[in-house]
Amino acid sequence: MVKVAVIGATGYTGAELVRLLARHPHVELAALTSHSFAGQNMDRVYPSLRGFTRAACEDLDPVEALSRAEVVFLALPHGHAVVVAEEAEKRGVRVIDLGADLRFRDARVYEEWYGLKHPNPALSARAVYGLPEIYGREIAGARVVANPGCYPTSAILALAPLLKSGYAEIGSIIIDAKSGVSGAGRKAQLTSLFVECNENVHPYGVAAHRHTPEIEQELSRLAGEAVRISFTPHLLPMSRGILCTVYVNLKEGVEEEELRRLYEEFYREAPFVHLLPRDQWPHTRWVYGSNLCHLNLKVDRRTRRVIIASAIDNLTKGASGQAVQNLNLMFGWPETTGLEHPGLCP
Repeated sequence: MVKVAVIGATGYTGAELVRLLARHPHVELAALTSHSFAGQNMDRVYPSLRGFTRAACEDLDPVEALSRAEVVFLALPHGHAVVVAEEAEKRGVRVIDLGADLRFRDARVYEEWYGLKHPNPALSARAVYGLPEIYGREIAGARVVANPGCYPTSAILALAPLLKSGYAEIGSIIIDAKSGVSGAGRKAQLTSLFVECNENVHPYGVAAHRHTPEIEQELSRLAGEAVRISFTPHLLPMSRGILCTVYVNLKEGVEEEELRRLYEEFYREAPFVHLLPRDQWPHTRWVYGSNLCHLNLKVDRRTRRVIIASAIDNLTKGASGQAVQNLNLMFGWPETTGLEHPGLCP
């Protein structure tokens, strides 16, 4: 059994981690930290966990949490992960960071978009970006993994085969994305109130969302050249889920059958990514609570543009499920361990 610490266990991503890890056959929950709920058992904070874990939430110094663990999950707000990751490295504890602090190979990009001075650019540069379908081999040997954001996971999985193939007109990418309210976290804020988000859909972070440079970083690596995108997220009145609809102009001569074969081959060994039949478009409900990503695509012959749709659960494949998938790769277990369940539908 591998001893695991979750720092920030009572936010939505932390709780999702505990939900998944509590049933993982190779994991022992050795430390769960929380300032707000210290002294309470996790199944008191989240009664849905009753019968699965009696682990206590503790207001631990990170050093104490690390002393109990072989791997640590950091479910912290941006700006707080680096100091813990540094200490973990010193102690030989592997790190999976679910925040933004280690996702950027160039820390100057992080500083520009997040408005914070990065305390350890070298650590960020050597952290492995934790998208298993693209970087599985690197993750397997990693000591520090930067778990991707939820929107980037959905968008990159939708575009990776196309960008890798060279079939796309690079300057034409438009990503229209929609997320459930849990993507904003558990803290109280005006836009997350029921009367504000119910029966309402609205764009936010227009031309300025912090996930934009993360998506561009990874698409640029896949394309082998600099990629700039138009990315607009929207908030939907649902608890969980992300749907990305992506529009890209194609180079001359690229046909839909060729693209379908390309996607099927690219994800042939990816257990959680499924290209749906051509007449079946992704629904967020179909992946609800799962680590799955559903994809489909269609070429609009009139415009020579391909339309790609991807659906994930923002808390599972978009955060904690993907973090467990990374854990499995890091310790040499089957990639699907602890994650083999379908979406909850209806």
